[in-house]
Amino acid sequence: MDWITEIFTNTQSVAHIVLLYSIVIAIGVLLGKVKFGGISLGVTFVLFAGIVAGHIGFTAPVDILTFMQDFGLILFVFMIGMQVGPGFFESFGTAGIKLNGLATAAILLNIAVMFGCYYLFFDTSDPNNLPMMVGTLYGAVTNTPGLGAANEALNSVFTNNAPQIASGYACAYPLGVLGIIGATIAIRYICGIKFANEERRLEQQDEANGAVKPYRLRLKVTNQYLEGKTMLQVHDFLNRDFVCSRILHDGHVSIPNRDTIFHLDDQLNIVCAEADAEAIIAFIGPEIEIDWEQQDQPMVSRRIIVTNPSINGKTLGKMHFSSVHGVNVTRVTRHGIDLFASVSLPLQVGDRIMVVGPEDAVARVTSLMGNSAHRLNAPNIATIFIGIIIGIIFGSLPFAIPGMPVPVKLGIAGGPLIIAILIGRYGYKIRLVTYTTTSANMMLREIGLVLFLASVGIKAGAGFWETVVQGDGLLYVASGFLITTIPILIIGTIARKRYKFNYFTIMGMLAGTYTDPPALAYANSLCSKEAPAVGYSTVYPLSMFLRIFTAQIIVLFFCGG
Repeated sequence: MDWITEIFTNTQSVAHIVLLYSIVIAIGVLLGKVKFGGISLGVTFVLFAGIVAGHIGFTAPVDILTFMQDFGLILFVFMIGMQVGPGFFESFGTAGIKLNGLATAAILLNIAVMFGCYYLFFDTSDPNNLPMMVGTLYGAVTNTPGLGAANEALNSVFTNNAPQIASGYACAYPLGVLGIIGATIAIRYICGIKFANEERRLEQQDEANGAVKPYRLRLKVTNQYLEGKTMLQVHDFLNRDFVCSRILHDGHVSIPNRDTIFHLDDQLNIVCAEADAEAIIAFIGPEIEIDWEQQDQPMVSRRIIVTNPSINGKTLGKMHFSSVHGVNVTRVTRHGIDLFASVSLPLQVGDRIMVVGPEDAVARVTSLMGNSAHRLNAPNIATIFIGIIIGIIFGSLPFAIPGMPVPVKLGIAGGPLIIAILIGRYGYKIRLVTYTTTSANMMLREIGLVLFLASVGIKAGAGFWETVVQGDGLLYVASGFLITTIPILIIGTIARKRYKFNYFTIMGMLAGTYTDPPALAYANSLCSKEAPAVGYSTVYPLSMFLRIFTAQIIVLFFCGG
């Protein structure tokens, strides 16, 4: 039986290290699925399993733990950046600017409350207290990437014996999850909100925003002014966005382009915004019934997946679908969102395009686009590691700031995150195929996260009892609760009273600001519409970036003096 003992006690053994991580991660993930009061901690429970392992002496060499921690963090934040990159800059619409402004204010308030608690409750002469409060901050806002960024920055400031801030994170995290939901519920009563009224408001907004809904028209040209006019002239005169996918002239069906000439009694198939339908009907002619299947050139509609890497980055205009291929593209779906098929829209691998035209022409375009779903099942590993290489180099660039003890670096958290966002958004411009299936992204991201959490927990476990149970553990818990709830109560009330946002949108915005999926799940359970998800996705990219960036700024500015 000595071989079993050696596996569990020989910390230099590869088998021991693999066994350690496997046990910690497996136990943490399984326990994380257990719900307390209807809420589970998810994979974050891996941190607590690691703390227990470290506390009982089930550990590994520090250099191995550090490598696994840093590699997991790099993989985690890079995949987050790839996920949020495509929508990062598009999230700043009219309402998006306000929501992101509120989210930014909440993040700054979290930091302000943290410093307030630090100066009120803790001994400021102890150099370990402020780093521990940084860990408490990121446990309170349930943001693991921020913990990783702060931890990495601390290692650059404290060349020897950097503080283990995971203890503060562990103290604040459980109550942080509950505090986010509890404070959001409190806003409902502070502002006198009724769910039925909020649902009614969302329905009214949906009706008011009818322009975003696609609408199909079948019209007959009866306006004599249109005789002899081209499609482009009609489009410019109307000043409305519409796509004419088919035209029936003298019994022949064809795919129109910008130079197609209109004649009286032509029959058209048009896709437009619902709000524009009335104006288009009034200008072109009345709606009629058309049986396109009875025409001499039957048309088909097909959704095609772009999987040919050579198409990546080419705009719809450069593809000349109507003039060269004889088809029209009426819709582009990217990451589950329908986009208007404008000539300037660049195609990306993974896009799904709706093509209308003769069956043989559609078949040719299908072959050109690739339309091979199995190609999308494997992640583009080369792009991921090219991005990580650039991210690490970028994160290692020093920026000297007067008064700072060391040059500022974005580090292995900030550098890969920024590069991943840029590659996710603009990678097609340099022919990088950035598409990764949601499942592949989640798998790589979760592997990185559990490696990071397990490593941090094991390293922090040795001193956890002395730091938390025999030390200031209750103060960290109380401080974390204040850091969680005060900004939510302030920003949530302002969002409602000042900016009149729907309560469900506010719930999603707050969940996104704290990057907290359980809070979003709770909001979705209360609302039949997509308002919580919209609020969450609008602020999530910027919030994630700011959480990681401010973590390093706090450490470098205030913990290195």
